[in-house]
Amino acid sequence: MDNFPQFDLKGRTALVTGAARGLGRAISLALAHAGADVALGLRDKNTGSDVVREIEKLGRKALPVQMDMSNLGQISSGIDQAAAHFAKLDILVNNAGIAPENLAENVTEKDFDATIAINLKGTFFASQAAGRIMIRQKYGRIINMSSQAGFAALPTESIYCMTKAGLAHLTKCLAVEWGKYNITVNAVAPTFIHTPGTEEYLAIPANRADTIERIAALHRIGEPMEVAGAVVFLASDAASLITGHTMLIDGGWTAR
Repeated sequence: MDNFPQFDLKGRTALVTGAARGLGRAISLALAHAGADVALGLRDKNTGSDVVREIEKLGRKALPVQMDMSNLGQISSGIDQAAAHFAKLDILVNNAGIAPENLAENVTEKDFDATIAINLKGTFFASQAAGRIMIRQKYGRIINMSSQAGFAALPTESIYCMTKAGLAHLTKCLAVEWGKYNITVNAVAPTFIHTPGTEEYLAIPANRADTIERIAALHRIGEPMEVAGAVVFLASDAASLITGHTMLIDGGWTAR
């Protein structure tokens, strides 16, 4: 009999950055639901108690760790703390990111540097710290949070778009380097999703109508768990031959 695909994560341990709300929260809960114990990377360690309780209700273990993704010391210590607590680290989800909006001619150096620091630099060094552990284990799954903004230009978000395009290529580079250690590196690239981060933008009727129209095939805003499902798949053994790939979850936006 063939070995059927295995989608569960029983016995695995994961760390999700930016885990307090929105996509990070949904991804953390979905990983726990699939069987993984989850470390929650938080900009403020004291903000994740509700997510911890929800994970524990699912019968899994949760560990909040202090991880401001603009602070390399906290990135390194957060990864090490999670690996020490669970005695290994199988899955890293680089979810944390920011997107200051501004016309390109008005972008400030402060916003430019902050976006690069968290979206690109933070993701790279979190991957490096986790990668060193996974290399020793000869096993690992890294999933980066790119965006459809890495494939389609969004006005007022030039720097955000640039970083998300960069993440898609970084994903390929790490996949090629670390494949020999049985580490896969992939990314997911969502469209507009109902999260606290998009709430203000989508509350404007014209913005909401334009977004729904551009999501060409399905004509609706996505939900966090629709992204989390792709992350669980890429973290599972069912995706063991997929690496260096960015999966668009955009309802057809970029199919036009």
